Amino acid sequence: MTTFKEIPVHLEGDPAALATGNLLPLLHEVRHALAQLLDDDSYQHTIDLQAMPLSPDEDQALQALLGVGEVSTHLNALGLSDIEETQFSGVWRVTHHNAAQTVTGRYLEITRIPTILQAQSADMAAGLAALTALLEQTSVVL
Repeated sequence: MTTFKEIPVHLEGDPAALATGNLLPLLHEVRHALAQLLDDDSYQHTIDLQAMPLSPDEDQALQALLGVGEVSTHLNALGLSDIEETQFSGVWRVTHHNAAQTVTGRYLEITRIPTILQAQSADMAAGLAALTALLEQTSVVL
C-alpha cells in the first residue's frame, strides 16, 4: 500500500502563483507592532509562524528580510529553544523544539525581551529565599 507521502507531486506553472500573498501583510504587522512597542514600553506582540500560511519560498524570504541581529541564545528546558534577535531590534525569532528535536513552535515576538527569557515570579521568590538563607549562614568579610 502506498501512502500519500510516497506519491510524487510536481507543481507546474509560475512559482509566484503558489505564493500565499501573506508575506507583505506579515511584514506590515511586524512594523506596526514595533511602532506600538516604541509608544508603549509594556506592549508585546507574538506572531505564530506555524499558524501563518506561507509558502516555503515566502518563509525563506521572510527569514532573509528579517536577517540576523546581535543577540542570540539557546535555552534547554523541556527541549531546546533558539531565541534570535533579527536585524530589527525588538523583533525576535523564537523556535521551540521538543526532546526529539522536532520543531514544536515558531514565533516572531515583538518585545524588548522574549517572554521565555523573562524571570518568573516563583523562580525569583525561590532565588530570594535561597540568597536570604545563604546570607544568614555566611559571614561575609569585606
